[in-house]
Amino acid sequence: MTDDTDRHAMKMARKKAARDKIMATKTGEKGLIIVHTGKGKGKSSAAFGMIFRCIAHDMQSAVVQFIKGGMSTGERDLILSKFSDICEFHTMGEGFTWETQDKTRDTEMAQAAWRKAQELIRNPENRMVLLDEINIAIRYGYVDISDVVEFLTTEKPEMTHVVLTGRNAAPELIEIADLVTEMELVKHPFRSGIKAQIGVEY
Repeated sequence: MTDDTDRHAMKMARKKAARDKIMATKTGEKGLIIVHTGKGKGKSSAAFGMIFRCIAHDMQSAVVQFIKGGMSTGERDLILSKFSDICEFHTMGEGFTWETQDKTRDTEMAQAAWRKAQELIRNPENRMVLLDEINIAIRYGYVDISDVVEFLTTEKPEMTHVVLTGRNAAPELIEIADLVTEMELVKHPFRSGIKAQIGVEY
């Protein structure tokens, strides 16, 4: 080996030893509260990636969509057509709030979605439950953040993962979460006049 190759091998060996030492201390398991928030794209996409991981591992899971209405999406169509036996899918919203323009109806639908979410989370057979765009429902006051926090901290089964997506996650939710990711917007084609496209946005 050359000197550079030797130095690299030794450096990587030290790094691996240090990494292995750290990993040996990480032995705990628990159901996580996971929050995807921020102005950047990819919050729901990343959450659905985890749902598909669960499906791939034959883990029972469920999805509740709080805002998105009847519009066809690739994730929903695939789950309903191929994996409905292992992943329940409930689209409870009727569209984005600026489209419905009916706060009373939006509130009723969000409350129904939250009741369905509680039912699914209480079932210990569901290893992961995705609450898609619940942060928006909380922000607009359709769902009470104190109810969400109390439920997740007192009633969520020990090994159930719950994923909550949407912009502007409440500080109270971030406080109780185990994993929080904020998607940062750097560039977006919408600003250049490009509409939402199949396979990218839905």
